Amino acid sequence: MIKRINLLEAQLANQIAAGEVVERPASVIKELLENAIDAGATQIDISIEEGGTRLLQVRDNGSGIHPDDLPLALARHATSKIKALDDLDAVASLGFRGEALASIASVSRLSLTSSHVDTGKAWCVQSEGRDMTATVTPASHPRGTTVTVRDIFFNTPARRKFLKSVTTEFGHIEEVVKRLSLVNFEVGFSLQHNGSKRWHFKPAHDDAEKLRRVSILCGQSFLEAAIPIDVTQTGLALYGWLGSPSMARGQADMQYFYVNGRVVRDKVVSHAIRTAYRDVLAPNRHPAFVLFLECDPSAVDVNVHPTKHEVRFREQRYVHEFLARSIHKGLAGLNTQQSSVIEQQLSESSSHHNPANIINQQSPLSLPPQTPTFNTSYSSPNYQSYTQYAPPSYTQTSQAQEAIASYLAPLRDNVASTPLPVANTPDTPPLGYALAQVHGIYILAQNTQGLVIVDMHAAHERLVYERLKQAWQLGRLASQPLLLAQTVALSRAEADLAEQAKAWFLQLGFDIDRIAEEAVAVRAIPALLHKTDLTALLRDVLADFKLHGQSHRIEEAINELFASMACHGAVRANRALSLPEMNALLRDMEQTAFSSQCNHGRPTWKQFSLADLDKLFWRGR
Repeated sequence: MIKRINLLEAQLANQIAAGEVVERPASVIKELLENAIDAGATQIDISIEEGGTRLLQVRDNGSGIHPDDLPLALARHATSKIKALDDLDAVASLGFRGEALASIASVSRLSLTSSHVDTGKAWCVQSEGRDMTATVTPASHPRGTTVTVRDIFFNTPARRKFLKSVTTEFGHIEEVVKRLSLVNFEVGFSLQHNGSKRWHFKPAHDDAEKLRRVSILCGQSFLEAAIPIDVTQTGLALYGWLGSPSMARGQADMQYFYVNGRVVRDKVVSHAIRTAYRDVLAPNRHPAFVLFLECDPSAVDVNVHPTKHEVRFREQRYVHEFLARSIHKGLAGLNTQQSSVIEQQLSESSSHHNPANIINQQSPLSLPPQTPTFNTSYSSPNYQSYTQYAPPSYTQTSQAQEAIASYLAPLRDNVASTPLPVANTPDTPPLGYALAQVHGIYILAQNTQGLVIVDMHAAHERLVYERLKQAWQLGRLASQPLLLAQTVALSRAEADLAEQAKAWFLQLGFDIDRIAEEAVAVRAIPALLHKTDLTALLRDVLADFKLHGQSHRIEEAINELFASMACHGAVRANRALSLPEMNALLRDMEQTAFSSQCNHGRPTWKQFSLADLDKLFWRGR
């Protein structure tokens, strides 16, 4: 039977829209908080009862809603944020679709009371479930708006039964408040549940107050190990805090990324961050971060999902490269000199039990001075310059081989036997001077802050690994021609990508020719990858190119081999080192990027201040 086309009733259309916008009580809080922030509020108070199933109330001191606009406030596709298509191309507000209040009102008992900044008079508009008839009455209310939502999903019991426990639903609400509190520092937030106050933040107007809020929301341990980052490039700015690799987590539960103040989950962003952290994280670990990306609103499309959690960048490849390179350099900047200063500041801060003291000496939104480091920034393939690249000679490997061989040699061959200075002068190196070796595993050193303990194998492993990568970047890898070309069957789209990226593959030691619409012939491969599953690697690389416009699969495979070589080439446990040898290792760590973590993400050294040592032995009590 062929059914006729019917026009949906407004109520049914709103409830369908509510299924996209209102997933649970936390979705309601998100929409109401974003409206309050868009209204210019500096204080937002949230009251919750029974995990939000009974009551959700948001009160703000923003500009309010004009009395004549109150009936429209609950109408679908009614908004003050945009008026024309040009406005949609450069959305600067958090809300703009005009569906939230109408969708919420269709599945709850909603009342909205507002006093507009111009009139000074308050009015209340109410709507309840199926009727959707808005009634406006005079009310008493200070400047701003209060939205009260009761009995969510009371008229859609099928959806109400899918809600979780009170504790779970309130946990989702707390996470929403946390995410918005981390980016809107100029706004004060208070949250109470069943009459009990859970969060209370005053507006943060200076760096110390911002840092204190981050410390409360993300934990002091995150802040103590955080790496501040502040990078600006044409059209883009990235700032915030990178979690130290040594503080990586088992779940991706502390990752906060914002685009123009909007919380987003984006595949391009996630891939860029994973790429930047790939050399310093242990397997199955996830980095923690609080990062803010600022860009031209016209360069990002925020209207790709009803909940506005996803965005689409107009120049995805450019954004990916900027994020990956900036974060990679930020992690490389956490060298030993910088770390020792941060350790000292955190030690002084913790002694006063005030995390804000850290700000007095170092702003969280700017990178501190760095000591010279080796240039280990990777070179992502430039998709527009494949044809401009001249492939390297396959015999250009002597420099790389010499560099690798020289650094795998014992440290004793490169150590000067000069007298050791005392570690209490202003020019003492960050890691100080070696005192002794413990059980053939750890190096004890003294610096101006106190005691430094170094895992010599982990530290040397990182040094060897970085030298191997640097030698590869300078000399590239030897390419090994195959006796018989290997044919790889691909899709037509994959074969097109392989043909376009031929020059980039040559740069990495591959010689690939297209021989059919859906096949390529591999005639040479990097010598180090002769045991690799070539077909799987090639398909993974092309899949990355299709999704992100670039790939680091080959570099990752080579780095895995380098990591294995570094592990076997580093000094082993129970290897006795002389003091000059230990000091040579410390000096090399101070000049090498990423030396604070080994290749597997483990810390290589730890600073203990004099205050820490005094606490251990109760000195001063």
